[in-house]
Amino acid sequence: MSDLTTDTTINSIILNQLNIIQTKTENVYAAEVEEVIFTCPKVLEVAVIGVFDDRWGESVKAVVVSKPDQNLTEKDIIDHCRDKLASYKKPRSVEIIGALPRNATGKVMKFQLREKYK
Repeated sequence: MSDLTTDTTINSIILNQLNIIQTKTENVYAAEVEEVIFTCPKVLEVAVIGVFDDRWGESVKAVVVSKPDQNLTEKDIIDHCRDKLASYKKPRSVEIIGALPRNATGKVMKFQLREKYK
């Protein structure tokens, strides 16, 4: 394995652990985006991950669980973020799911989401 491959792999592992998404030359902190999305009144839970993007390296993806009896759409989330986040921090895609994967202690298993949406 070359030094470049090793460095890239190590960098990727560290960024995933810190929940940092690299879009082109900018770093996006998943927690910051999650905080904004969580203020949407229809949102029960949210996890933000980086997914591969040909143009940007990674793009921001929001995986969202809606509150019961709420008709939450991708457009609702994107519109909610429009005036609250810089353009490069806004989710490029949103997935509405029934529940986030969690471990025995209740922590969201983002690595499973990254694997599912890569």
